[in-house]
Amino acid sequence: MIAHYHGQVWNAAEPARSLSIGETSVRRYLDTLADVFMIRQLRPWFANISKRQIKAPKIYFRDSGLLHYLLGIRTEKDLLEHPKSGASWEGYVIEEILRTVEPDEAYFWGTYQGAEIDLVILKHNKMFGVECKRVDAPSLTPSMRIAVSDLGLKKLFVIYPGTKRYPIDKNIEAFPLDELINIGSFF
Repeated sequence: MIAHYHGQVWNAAEPARSLSIGETSVRRYLDTLADVFMIRQLRPWFANISKRQIKAPKIYFRDSGLLHYLLGIRTEKDLLEHPKSGASWEGYVIEEILRTVEPDEAYFWGTYQGAEIDLVILKHNKMFGVECKRVDAPSLTPSMRIAVSDLGLKKLFVIYPGTKRYPIDKNIEAFPLDELINIGSFF
């Protein structure tokens, strides 16, 4: 059940209902999975802005191979056609960024109006954003523009599976996953 929540905001009520157990038990089970490093609970960042912000964590399987197994994904073709393909990419990129950058703190940010950034990183008292896009040529989205403005991000990186770095907008750069080793110099 948790595999189907990968990359989504956690809502303990639905699994609790399905399993006929209490929400407290479901939360405790999820915490245990996080404690053994199977699941990452990415907490939301709260900014003092006028928009209503999401306050529940997003959850990710830390091992994309395990996620794929639980979702019945056995081949690359299965992965590319699966509805969770984008969420799988997002979780993989987030794990790689966190391993490479070793931030002081990490969050996600989202509003109930739909603006969202996949990863907010605090490193050396500076705030950066990361957006994970499984597309050939990412372009500027309203969420990116809103996040840079409302959160005051020093820079927003859009990690994608392409091969070229290029500017998308002021302080927003498309960054290929293959160059992730070089991203640490920006922090």
